[in-house]
Amino acid sequence: MDLEKFRNDVYEVTDKLSKNLKEIDLPKLNYVRQQLIEMYQKNLVKINHSVLEIICASSLIARGYSVEVEKQISDILVCDIFAKKGGGNTIVEIETGFTPPDHAMDTIDYFTARIMSKIARYSQHCSKFSLATPVIGLIPIPKSFLVPPNARKESEIKKIKELCDRYYKNPPISYTDILNAHLHSIYLINIDKGFAKELDPHGYVDLTDKLLQRSEVEY
Repeated sequence: MDLEKFRNDVYEVTDKLSKNLKEIDLPKLNYVRQQLIEMYQKNLVKINHSVLEIICASSLIARGYSVEVEKQISDILVCDIFAKKGGGNTIVEIETGFTPPDHAMDTIDYFTARIMSKIARYSQHCSKFSLATPVIGLIPIPKSFLVPPNARKESEIKKIKELCDRYYKNPPISYTDILNAHLHSIYLINIDKGFAKELDPHGYVDLTDKLLQRSEVEY
């Protein structure tokens, strides 16, 4: 653990991002930075993920949100970003595409199941749920989540649950959570230039669909 390097890195990022914020919003960004420093001291975060969180947080702060990172939202869930504005709240989960060595032979199915599980689990705890990823990564978004719950086919929900059940058993992802899950947007994070661009899920799927290798299960 190199606390001095971590602190220098997050200060460098926030100093760059602060140029795009109003002075009144700077304490909000500094609060996020301090949260991450304290969590790093407890060995709870790493610098690469923290930089992504700071960039996303800055984008939300610029739009009037108050932001917390690594927030406990249930007995088993900690979200990357929890943002509040007025009477609503937003959760953003950052995905880098990393998969553990145990899933070297089923990487896409495992990653797809993880995305499905996050949408199903986290979206029930907020009014708006978003995923975020670096611009170098692609997120496999099942098309079932692009339509409202009352338009989802039972056969599609069952296929999603079957795939999730292969990887998530304790606790499993419930049929109801999949049926009622909602995805508000996708953030593309440009790390080098320090900004995050928000896309609606339909636009993101249109942009990436032809580039993604489909898993053995179609959705």
